[in-house]
This record gives sequence, C-alpha cells and structure tokens, in this order.
Amino acid sequence: MGRQENLLKSLELLRDLSLKSDSLRTIKHLPAQEGSYKEYPKDIHPALVKALREKGFEQLYTHQHSCWDAVRQGRNAVVVTPTASGKTLCYNLPVLDAMLKNTSARALYLFPTKALANDQRAELDETIKLLPEEIRIFTYDGDTPQDARKAIRARGHIVLTNPDMLHAGILPHHTKWIKLFENLKYIVIDELHNYRGIFGSHLANVLRRLKRVARFYGASPQFILCTATIANPVEMAEKMIEESVTLVDDNGAPRGDKYIVFYTPPVVNKFLGIRKSYVNESRRIAALFLKNGLQTIVFAQSRLITEVLLTYLKEDIEKTIKDEGLVRGYRGGYLPIKRREIEKGLRDGRILGVVSTNALELGIDIGTLDVAVLAGYPGTIASTWQRAGRAGRKTGSSAAVLVASSAPLDQFIVNNPDYFFSKSSEKALINPDNLSILINHIECAAFELPFSDGETFGRAEIAEILRFLEEEKLVHHSKEKWYWTSEAYPADGVSLRSISSDNFVVVDTTGPSKVIAEVDFTAALTTLHPKAIYICEGEQYFVEQLDYEQRKAYVKKTDIDYYTDAIDYTKIKILDIFDKRKLDRFEASHGEVHVATQVVGFKKIKFHTMENVGAGDLSLPQNEMHTTAYWVTVPAELLQDLSFTPEQKINGLYGLSYIMHHVAPLFLMCDIHDIGASIGDNSTGESIPPKDLIAKIQPIQGPVYADIGFEPNIFIYDNYPGGIGLSPSLFDLDKRLLEYCLKTIAACPCQDGCPSCVGPTKESGELAKNVAVEILTRLLG
Repeated sequence: MGRQENLLKSLELLRDLSLKSDSLRTIKHLPAQEGSYKEYPKDIHPALVKALREKGFEQLYTHQHSCWDAVRQGRNAVVVTPTASGKTLCYNLPVLDAMLKNTSARALYLFPTKALANDQRAELDETIKLLPEEIRIFTYDGDTPQDARKAIRARGHIVLTNPDMLHAGILPHHTKWIKLFENLKYIVIDELHNYRGIFGSHLANVLRRLKRVARFYGASPQFILCTATIANPVEMAEKMIEESVTLVDDNGAPRGDKYIVFYTPPVVNKFLGIRKSYVNESRRIAALFLKNGLQTIVFAQSRLITEVLLTYLKEDIEKTIKDEGLVRGYRGGYLPIKRREIEKGLRDGRILGVVSTNALELGIDIGTLDVAVLAGYPGTIASTWQRAGRAGRKTGSSAAVLVASSAPLDQFIVNNPDYFFSKSSEKALINPDNLSILINHIECAAFELPFSDGETFGRAEIAEILRFLEEEKLVHHSKEKWYWTSEAYPADGVSLRSISSDNFVVVDTTGPSKVIAEVDFTAALTTLHPKAIYICEGEQYFVEQLDYEQRKAYVKKTDIDYYTDAIDYTKIKILDIFDKRKLDRFEASHGEVHVATQVVGFKKIKFHTMENVGAGDLSLPQNEMHTTAYWVTVPAELLQDLSFTPEQKINGLYGLSYIMHHVAPLFLMCDIHDIGASIGDNSTGESIPPKDLIAKIQPIQGPVYADIGFEPNIFIYDNYPGGIGLSPSLFDLDKRLLEYCLKTIAACPCQDGCPSCVGPTKESGELAKNVAVEILTRLLG
C-alpha cells in the first residue's frame, strides 16, 4: 500500500475512533496548488543562473521574481509566504549576484537560532561550490573558535549570526569589522515574526545601533526581511528597521494536498469539565500514524513533555532490536552533532518519528514528512501553520493534527475553525521606545561611537536621556559631543530577552553547587519563591531558599507530578487615561497604570489534568512598576440588576477576568505571562484581592464588592515596566475580545466552570460561569 492510501486509511481510523466521544472538531482538506513561475531576469549574473539550474531550479517562483524586482530598484522588501516556499532564494539571489559583480560587497544574515544559521549555511555552501568566484561565508556565534574570529572579520563576504552576537560580540568591536561595515550592502533578517515583544523591541534598538555604525563607515545597507503569515507584516517591518518596505506576498510555490485535523480530548468529568490528558491523546494519535509506516513529527510544548512523549512512543513503536532508533527526540539541550545526525536520519528516511520542541519549527531542512501532530496549540496561528508545514513540504498528500489541551485558547481554536482558517488577525507587536530598553541601548551606542548634539537614535529624541546618563557619571559632554566615560562594558549587562538586567541566578545544590539558569527580576518572584517547582530543560527542581538580597535561588532536583503556580495580589492604580471608548453598554479604556504585585501564596497544579492539588502561604517583597493597561468598565447599575448574590457576582467577575486573560493572546502573538489581569473598583480605585485571599484580607470592613456603587474595572496590563505595545492593540479591538470570550464559554461543555472557560470551580467559585455569561451578554447588548 502506498503512502497516500496509508494516510487516508489512518485518517479514516482516527475518525472512527473519535465518533463516540465527538472529539474530532474538524477535518479540512486543502487541495494541492500548482506552482506559478517566471523566467530568470536578464540582469542576474549568468554564472549564478547556471549554478541554480544545476541545482534543479529551472525557473523562479513568482514571489522570488517580485522580491528581485523590489531589491533591484533599491527598495527594502518583506517577504510573507508559507513554510517551504523558497524564501531563502529571495535573499540569496540578490546577495550572491552582488558579490559576483563586486567582490568587495558584504552581507550580514540574522537568524533567531544557531541551528537555523547552520542549516542556511549548508544551503549556501552548495550553491557557492558551483560558482566561478570564491565567496566566503562564515557563521559567527558563541561556538565560533577564537582563532577563527580574526579570519572571519577580515575575509567573510557573508556573515551569518544571531541578534545576541551582533549586540554583544560585533557592534562593540566595530573597529575590528571595518571591512564588513564599509562594504555592507545587504542585511537579511529571517523569521521576523519571532522578534516580537521584548526580544523584538531589543532587536529594533540593536538595528538602530547597526545602522549608526554602518553610516559612520559610509555604508547604507538595504534590508530583506522574511516572515510567516501575520496580520501586520509591513507595519512590523517598518517599525523594526524605521524605513519603508515593499510587501512581497504573491506565493508561487507549489503545494501538495493537505488534511488539517482539529481534535479535542473527550471530557471525562462533565461537572468539573476535566478532559482526558492531551499528552496521552497525542501519543495515541501519533502511534496510529507511525504504525502505518508514515513519517511523523510530534511537536511538544516543553522539553519535559518532549521527553515524556518520546518515552511513550518508543514503548509503542520500538518493539524489537531492529526497531531501535526509529523514534528520536530533538530539542535545544542536545549536542549539535546529535541534532545533525537526527536531521540527516529524517531526510533519508531511516528515522520514522521525531518528537521535538519548537526547535524544528523554523526552516531547518528535515526533508518531506507525512504527518505533523501538535500536542497543544503553539500559542499563535503563525506557529501552528509553520509546524503543520513541516509535513508534506513539496508534493504528495500530508496531514497535520492539532490536539488541544484544556487551556481556553486551545479550546477556542478547535471550536472556531473558521477563525483559524480565515486571514490571520494576529499582530506581531514591539515597542522599541520602551524607556528601560531604550536607555540600555543608548548606553551601548555611546560606548560604540560618541553622540553629537541634536542627534537622534533612530526616530527617538535622546537629549534628555543623555543628560540623565551624564548625571549618572556614565557619559561626559565636551565640544558638542557625548562620550562614554564609564569603565563598564554596557552590552554585557543587557540581555535581549528581558527588560531588566537585575536577574536572579538559579543554583543547583543536588551535587556540587552549580548555576543552571538565570531568571529575570519580574519573573523571579513568581517562579523561584520558596517551595516552588522550577522546571529547567525538562528537569524539576524544588526551591529550598530564595536569597532576595543576593539575587540567588537554591534548588534541588525532584521528581513529582505537579508544578506550582504563584498566587499574587496585584493592586492597580490608574495614572493617566490615553483614550476611552463607549461601546454598547460598557466603556473600554487604555492608559498608564501603577502595578504593585506581591506573591502571597502558591497553588500546586497536577500535570496534564490541571487539577489544583494543594496550596501554601508566602510573604515576599512587593514588586512595583509603571506600565500600560487596557480595561473594561462594567457599569454599576448593570451589576446591580443581576439576580445573583454579591458573592456570586464577584465569582462571575473572577471568571470573566480569567477568560479575558487567556483569550487576549489570540490577538497579540504573545505568551500568557507577557500580560497580567486584575480587578479594581472604578469608583474608589481599590483593587479586589484574588478569591483565595478575600476572606483573609477583607473580613473586617466587609467586602468592597458588596457596596451599591461598586463599578468593576477588569484590567489586562503589559507585564513589563513601560509596556511593550500589547494593551493599545487590545483597545483597538473594540468589542471583539469580549465576543470571543463569550464564544469560548458558550462552547465549553462543563456545568459550572473549568480550566477551559472561566477557571476551575474551586478557584472561580459558585455559579461563576452563569454570571460571566450573563455579564458578557448584557455588556454586548
């Protein structure tokens, strides 16, 4: 039986198994698509055309041709096409052509991961071997030996690196890279959609520094950016490089037909809304395809779940000695040599199945697979399509199965397939002018080159910041210039993945003490509190002590079936209202807020079922910040009109806050931890403590929510000082966030609330689901 028949047989089998439990939410068939081609333009160097034809590229896809046109006219381009559509050639074509015509031309390629940089290098090497001229390409990252670095700086035509290395290893030492900066013609940024939130806001500032250094050496490079499908590619690219860009999205690549399957584990306890474990269901589905000889990739959400699924699938598939090695794992912690071996095994078909973290989501070449199983929704539609695209990359039928967890976001996606298959409404958001991030990079830029009076940093005015740095004795003003005077090396203290450089280190004391991780300040109090379970590379650690003064957490290895979730009491105070809008029967606002958070306890949450299996009290220092927030005001009279008790009404508000917090990432391409949620009283400015604390905090004076004038504000705020641009986007959604919350609750089969809608009944309380539905229905008129 051929692969096509095996695939259809397996899908049929999956459908039969799911009929009883109604677990299969949708099977969508995407028909095959013919390729759309154009001849090579006449002005491409003939040796390059000859080399590409030898590699089997007889013609260009239409989008590759459009990109060439844009770049030839001196414009910056952003290419938006699906996985495996030949994006690489969009930038390799103009870059290699420029180098064949002018041997002193240089290019800089930025990739988010080392693995992707190595993969692209292999692709370039193949083409360059077929060219008459010697074009030297080098990877420059943390693994590059010291003795090779000098040669790269002097001789490299194309340097492949990552944002961290550019920030700390290249820009501060630009005088050693004169050859590169004087002749820098192209800057390529691949996987642009990965640079969102904090990381993207940092990268935009690194690019401001890069352009400033290039300008100093007389170069004005052109940008070519590539991204998966997002709602705002042009806006995102222009914010990133602060120049205008041309959109290239006329995908001409062919595609085999594909089946997309949405599966939700069956409910085992209807009253509590508890479903079967999505990990076990993913195992069952993956095993079904593997047993039919279909090459399958399983994507897991964490390193821990990757290893758990790998163990399960090895038990299912590797029954005899000769089967050993048929199923392999793939994640960040593996050695490069092991990862290359797995990639090769997948390409030549020796490996039947692979269980991976998001490490294989990016464009690493692993050949043509038949099936992708996604254990849990990856968090964004763009990532889902990228993972699904790892199966059936060229022609022939393929399938992708999304197995939803109990999280509201997963449940929303599988119950609303139309939302998923319609045009992407996810925006990639960055805020390069976040004050904390901006100051960090102005320090780095001043170290690299002195600032002149009146100079801007990108589009940011910086005179005030320079005066502040002078007061801090970091810069000195002399003869209309600002010079770096501190002995510190500023790039070393700035991590591109967090706002504050004031981080906690995690010390493992199981054997001889060793540092295993670093956690940024804002996350440390919620993840490293005493008695927390800290997870690192799939290993669980019990936090024995948090030394707040020394910024250290001491941990020991453990092996238990739960993780911890901090209970924090957040007090929010509105400082400034930037904008306000009256919608149907409620008001939406956006502004600046002061957030004071204190961790007061923790919950123990069982893996897979998400049940609450215990709790503990804590008292840690308060963490304060100014940030931006979006909030919805529920009118006092609407709340008074509800025929529920005050306790039930507040339960409904907790439920509403839970679902808004969980559904908001649908529009923001962010992680749930990038935003926080809280409830306050619009009339008094008081904040409402979490449910588990109300009895402790407000028993004497009687609860705020029992007052007749109580008018709740439900806040969703950026969980970073200064904000990273998330809350303004929620404000721009008008009613859509609340409409999607209502849809998610309505589709949930539980009776009183569960982790998939308004939160578990234990936490949100009696009748939380009914009250939340009633409030939403009335708010939306």
